[in-house]
Amino acid sequence: MPRTDTVLRDPRLLQAAGRLGPRPVKAAVRQAQEQARHGTVAPEDVADTALALLPPTAGGLRPVINATGVLLHTNLGRAPLSAAARQAVQDAAGPTDVELDLSAGVRARRGRSALAALRARVPSAAAAHVVNNGAAALVLAATALAAGREIVISRGEMVEIGDGFRLPDLLVSTGARLREVGTTNRTAVADYTEAVGPQTGFVLKVHPSNFRISGFTRAVATRDLSALGVPVVVDIGSGLLAPHPLLPDEPDAATELRAGAALVTASGDKLLGGPQCGLLLGDAGLVHRLARHPLARALRVDKLTLAALEATLTGPATPTATALTADPRELDRRAGQLAAGLSGAGIDVRAVASAATVGGGGAPGVTLPSAALSLPRSWAAALRTGPLPVVGRVEGGRCLLDLRAVPPEDDERLAEAVRRVAER
Repeated sequence: MPRTDTVLRDPRLLQAAGRLGPRPVKAAVRQAQEQARHGTVAPEDVADTALALLPPTAGGLRPVINATGVLLHTNLGRAPLSAAARQAVQDAAGPTDVELDLSAGVRARRGRSALAALRARVPSAAAAHVVNNGAAALVLAATALAAGREIVISRGEMVEIGDGFRLPDLLVSTGARLREVGTTNRTAVADYTEAVGPQTGFVLKVHPSNFRISGFTRAVATRDLSALGVPVVVDIGSGLLAPHPLLPDEPDAATELRAGAALVTASGDKLLGGPQCGLLLGDAGLVHRLARHPLARALRVDKLTLAALEATLTGPATPTATALTADPRELDRRAGQLAAGLSGAGIDVRAVASAATVGGGGAPGVTLPSAALSLPRSWAAALRTGPLPVVGRVEGGRCLLDLRAVPPEDDERLAEAVRRVAER
């Protein structure tokens, strides 16, 4: 049995220790030695076995290929960052001028260039602020503007935002009181008018972004609410900054601000295609009040998020935008080419039509024509647990790998993952 220190001097393991740290490398060596003691590994193969046991990265998160057909899959981290945003994160990982004016040598506003980029994308916003997620943006607004006062909200907009968290509970936790108006399906201007009074902190309009009510319904537009004489806060949720032709029913920040909203809140890791963060856009006085509130310090974002957000706003099209506008004919061509290559290796696979969705609490009811690889149902688990996890969906008794959210440059990696499952 080779000694532990001897195995650890293997150049490959020394390199791995520099990448992963000495502890996991030493643990892998000891695990390989244990296998050798039980006769499942030859003593001379201990170093090779230890290398095979090492994790790919120092972190616990594993990169996956999103073949679910859900563009913004919450369980997969929602929006994938663009190459520009990833490079910006890497560049910002060391010391930066995040709060320093290099020319004057004095402290500067944190994230000033990212905030300027955000305002440039939404010119109708007089000011902008960024916190750590969309829920935090609402919490900050409620705390700064309505603690001990009332928030007027329609009963049809008292939504659950995911993982069991409910918007009413979130707002009440700030010390605000909710004044519910209207009914689940119908709310009129008169309902708001009767509720607004001296105790009103603001009127809140929430886009029900993860469900849709149809039929005998009525909702009040932002323009009508803005005439009530109190601030109107609109939570658009999905992070769409301007109208999108494929999503005509999805509210956007620019339109809501032009309609009279005093403040718009949104998420950065949804349709914007950026990192997780919460966006606050609107009236300069209100935004400044929120930014200087003590809670803002607890909700602030780090330099990596600021770097990724700015690169998302100023850089090329994001993977989310590319997937959203993908040509269905090109998706069909890719699926057919992949299926032809894999079926030639004896794999039970065929190209099929599919329907993708936006996901991430955005554009409910909108489906996007797509194409997928259809494989045996049992392959779903095998693909998820392979060396390169591929997450698809099971539909109609088959495992579907939808290509809408898979970048074309990942096609060969996807095919290789399928081939490895076939070999297993």
